[in-house]
Amino acid sequence: MQYRRFAKLDWKASALGFGCMRFPTLDGRQISANIDEPVAVQMLHHAIDNGVNYVDTAYPYHDGRSEIVVGNALQGGYREKVRLATKLPVWLVNEPDDFDKLLNEQLKKLKTNHIDFYLLHSLNQSRWRNIVLKHNLLAKAAAALADGRIRHLGFSMHDDYACFEEIVDGSDLWSFCQIQYNYMDIENQAGTRGLKLAASKGLAVVVMEPLLGGRLADPPKDIRAIMERFPVRRSPADWALQWLWDQPEVSVVLSGMCAMAQVKENLKSADTSRVQGLSEAEQKLIVEVREKYSARTVIPCTKCSYCMPCPNGVNIPGNFEYFNYAHLFDDAPGARFKYQAFLTEEQRAGSCIECGTCECLCPQKIPIMEWMPKVSALLA
Repeated sequence: MQYRRFAKLDWKASALGFGCMRFPTLDGRQISANIDEPVAVQMLHHAIDNGVNYVDTAYPYHDGRSEIVVGNALQGGYREKVRLATKLPVWLVNEPDDFDKLLNEQLKKLKTNHIDFYLLHSLNQSRWRNIVLKHNLLAKAAAALADGRIRHLGFSMHDDYACFEEIVDGSDLWSFCQIQYNYMDIENQAGTRGLKLAASKGLAVVVMEPLLGGRLADPPKDIRAIMERFPVRRSPADWALQWLWDQPEVSVVLSGMCAMAQVKENLKSADTSRVQGLSEAEQKLIVEVREKYSARTVIPCTKCSYCMPCPNGVNIPGNFEYFNYAHLFDDAPGARFKYQAFLTEEQRAGSCIECGTCECLCPQKIPIMEWMPKVSALLA
């Protein structure tokens, strides 16, 4: 296992972190509460025995069961071998005291007296301003840091770069952050700019969705063919992981593994990881793959947001992003999940009243009113 500096902390994280969002289940549903606990524990123990020292879970994972299974798995000396991360479900906070209620519940479920890395989960601009700041949760976090229930505070987010920058600059309590990042998301959400901003502020950066929910591990045939022609042979998953580990600002890469074979494959990749280890030719291959994916884009939206705000509240770039995702990765079900999880009903394409305001503002001259029913038909 290779280890990487965790920003300013006097500690190094394993290149690979174990994400506990996709444990194997008995009913075959990826995120159900019906975890196959013996297999999940065996996987987690194997990863830790082979050098993984960062374990990441969260309150809602597997309908609340993930923290319980992780707590059970870390008994018998395993808790002392890892740094444990979990997350406050910010959306469940209705008053300041909910912070302590939820944190204390999590400590009990995890069978521990402290959380090493505690995150405010899945922030966006609304949650940051209307929950975190409104209920003064940073003061609650500071108190939990002082009494030792949590050792380091961070956040995860799913919003744009401007929101990420606002949150990074919004507190001196942050030690780390967690962002969605992979070779297809260099300009999406926090993106490469966010990665470098966080590092410049002294924050460790934990990467989630390194394989875009598994999409980059199973590319379409035309993209797989590009990789197979290259002299250096790697699996698609390994290419994606090595691209991340090549960047010195990346502190740890999380993988949500659902089978022992994935654990072993990812451990093998992590063993060969290096900072700035990819050659110029290998970097060019990733660019070629990214361009090939981008060529599959159906709607030429650049997310400039000149069309926004929509008078009726529709998130026009967001709708186009998920529609394009379905075509980029041949994954309509995955796009549908994102569309329904991350857009409110008001923001979805079905709320478009075809007023035409947006089309007058779009630099790409996209016939937005024509596309909205198609988006809704595919993703609603």
